[in-house]
Amino acid sequence: MRKLIIFLLIANSLWSFMACKKAVPTDEPDPIAVSTEGLLSVEQGFLYWNDQATLLFDPSKGNAELKGENGDLYLHMGLITAASAGAQDWKNVISSWTSNDASFKMTKRNDGKYAFTLNPSVLYKLSNGNDVKYLALLVRNGTGTKVGRNKDGSDLYIPIAKKEGLAIRFNKPVTQPTYLLKTEQESYAVQEEVSFEIMANQSGKISLSLDGVQIGVEENSKTLKASHKLTKVGLHNFLAKIEANGQQSTQNLEVFVTGSSNVAELPAGVNPNGVSIDRSNNTVTFALSAPQKQSVFLLGDFNQYQASEKYVLNKTPDGKTFWIRLTDLNLNQDYTYQFMVDGKLRIADPYSHLVLDPAHDAGIKSSYRSSLPNYPAQAQGIVSVLNLKASSYNWKISQFNKPNPYDLVIYETLVRDFVQSHDYTTLKDSISYFEKLGVNAIELMPIQESEGNSTWGYNPSFHLALDKYYGTQDELKAFVDACHQKGMAVILDVVLNHAFGQSPMVQLYFENGAPTASNPWFNPIAMHPFNVGYDMNHESNLSQTFVKDVLKYWLSEYKVDGFRFDLSKGFTQKNSGTSESAVGAWSAYDASRVQLWKMYNSYIKTIDPTAYVILEHFADDREEKELAEAEMFLWNNLNQAFNEATMGYNSDNKSDLSRLFAQNRGFSNPNLISYMESHDEERIMFKNLQYGNTSGSYSIKQLPTAIDRNSMAASFLLFAPGPKMIWQFGELGYEISIDQNGRTGEKPIKWEYFNDPIRTKLFKNYAKMIRLKKANSIFRNATLQASSLNAAVKYYLLESAGQKVLIIGNFDVVQQQLNISAAMAGTWHDNLNNQSKTLTTQSGIQLAPGEYFVLSNNKLNY
Repeated sequence: MRKLIIFLLIANSLWSFMACKKAVPTDEPDPIAVSTEGLLSVEQGFLYWNDQATLLFDPSKGNAELKGENGDLYLHMGLITAASAGAQDWKNVISSWTSNDASFKMTKRNDGKYAFTLNPSVLYKLSNGNDVKYLALLVRNGTGTKVGRNKDGSDLYIPIAKKEGLAIRFNKPVTQPTYLLKTEQESYAVQEEVSFEIMANQSGKISLSLDGVQIGVEENSKTLKASHKLTKVGLHNFLAKIEANGQQSTQNLEVFVTGSSNVAELPAGVNPNGVSIDRSNNTVTFALSAPQKQSVFLLGDFNQYQASEKYVLNKTPDGKTFWIRLTDLNLNQDYTYQFMVDGKLRIADPYSHLVLDPAHDAGIKSSYRSSLPNYPAQAQGIVSVLNLKASSYNWKISQFNKPNPYDLVIYETLVRDFVQSHDYTTLKDSISYFEKLGVNAIELMPIQESEGNSTWGYNPSFHLALDKYYGTQDELKAFVDACHQKGMAVILDVVLNHAFGQSPMVQLYFENGAPTASNPWFNPIAMHPFNVGYDMNHESNLSQTFVKDVLKYWLSEYKVDGFRFDLSKGFTQKNSGTSESAVGAWSAYDASRVQLWKMYNSYIKTIDPTAYVILEHFADDREEKELAEAEMFLWNNLNQAFNEATMGYNSDNKSDLSRLFAQNRGFSNPNLISYMESHDEERIMFKNLQYGNTSGSYSIKQLPTAIDRNSMAASFLLFAPGPKMIWQFGELGYEISIDQNGRTGEKPIKWEYFNDPIRTKLFKNYAKMIRLKKANSIFRNATLQASSLNAAVKYYLLESAGQKVLIIGNFDVVQQQLNISAAMAGTWHDNLNNQSKTLTTQSGIQLAPGEYFVLSNNKLNY
């Protein structure tokens, strides 16, 4: 006889396919004391709308996040009424999350539980409670950083009864206060009896039935005790009922029994994760990696989300993979589905390409939302969409010849803050703008499915699913295709250092607010500072498989041209700690991290040998040099140095631009993506206008002057050898602070800048310099012959195959003289003003504040 794991939850419908065994009630049931053993209980047994009751909260139960908390605990409260659309639709929220109102503070008792006494009708001051169904609540600490919830992460709910009416409850098994009630006990052994204690608020006929067959009854009583043995895999439905004075009240309790899975090898040709479709044989195979789990059921609209023996997944002999092959699906329609793991956890497929999220999908465009399948009424949480009827996108450019990586001028953009409509289609319509500017690569900030809608995207939950907030899969493909038609590459910013709590891979092994030690993808605690979400263990074979699958999917399905890897320095299992003081240890040379990145880079090149691999690394120069020699590119943040220079503050080396050059860091090739702005830094123009230096009538706080300083800085950036990056609207002097509306909050989209001749002058200067950079090979990998980059007057001299380029600029706020060396002397072509300029060692050159030149011994191609 195989072991059975039993999971209990309330449901609204009965399941009637199983055999039942009748339980014998006692002749005279003893009075049942009110159970207060659960996470949240009512000391009086029932919570009435118009009567006082005491709630008891046990911080050691449920998610146990508040276990051991020493400070005060507060309730956050609302109601679920007849007008609520579902469990998340709280009404009449009367407590603030951000202020500690003594009216909602719980009282700690000697037994470690917390108490709160209330009368709902008095607390809510409503005319009546006829439409109120539940009291909904959360328990938080004083700072709101820890929250008491159910084990499954859901909110807490207590049914509200009417004192003059009938009410009934399950006293045993002890339950969690979920919207659909679940037991706290997770499993039983086979033939072990499930014991029931049922309470009513009035005497009457109390009965307990299983799948419509009565198994216990008491006449003229308030209590019933019964037991039942569960012997079949599947779903059992228990119904408790009280009947009195011509009225009745019921409570449903489902008991789910899952047996050990059949052991079978994964069929040949089937992916060990996700969905494999074989149209020639009319089969669809679902697979899930879940080591150490006992059983998995497939739930979907093809079986009304009801677990049954037909939909038990097989387990591979190594115990790591569960799979099931279906032969009766219609391959010309959409389905939704989930996995139920060990009878208690429902998750969407980690390999989903599209998901439905009941908490956030209301915020996506209605035109797109209406094209999606309806969210299934029987499901809970996020569900996967299996789109079997999808047609392939017809690519106009099937093979794209990417720009030389050393010619790249990348435009980093956040779709949300670049186009008012927040969508890929309008972004595609903006390609003419990119073309006019001259950039040859667009880097999209993360567009994988993340938690919420209006975000930066660095809180991912489904790494293979496109974020629906910005539009459809075909709309993104059309954008990529259109970029390729104009010779522009598309680079995706991907987040594979971590995932957030909606991720099924996090949820599969998660307790007490963190991944467990058995989680094969994520660390229980982060290995490094500045981690957000849950830190991925990249030395795990399953993590490496997942990352490779993610990268292959985006390269193949969307034909993107490469990746910018967020927080790439975090791909380490060396524990440097999480405090800011640990940054030095984290940044030190890490041989294991280097090998991980070489492995990932090599894999990417097997899919696309010309793909760009860009790391946000910021590690020791020795480590970055080794990665660069393996043909990876490193983000090179020069925001502070450039901004100190543009603001006119050039003392104590803060404006030193020497790290603009790869050879100053020991690199053989300029594999640096240098930039003076990115999404992570304060805007150059904001600081120029707020804090710029002044001397007499020359003030960097004035817009025309601040714009000219930006243009001078751009010349130093763009003409240094190697690829470069511009953060959106930097070419128009965007001046809104990163902190407006919160660091990651939406920022105003200032397309009206393009009507301002002062700002369009900057745009035109950027466009000319970008075209010069792309048209002249000297800017790929020239030799730095001479330079002075840490003083107010800055210059550098490049040479390659007889071509020379000299960049000069006065970053001071007063006139300065630059002495001319022999290497700099001669007659030069001024490429920005299209005239000649002679420099001599005898006279030097006088430079007004903000004056700059782009000179070459031979006129540059344009």
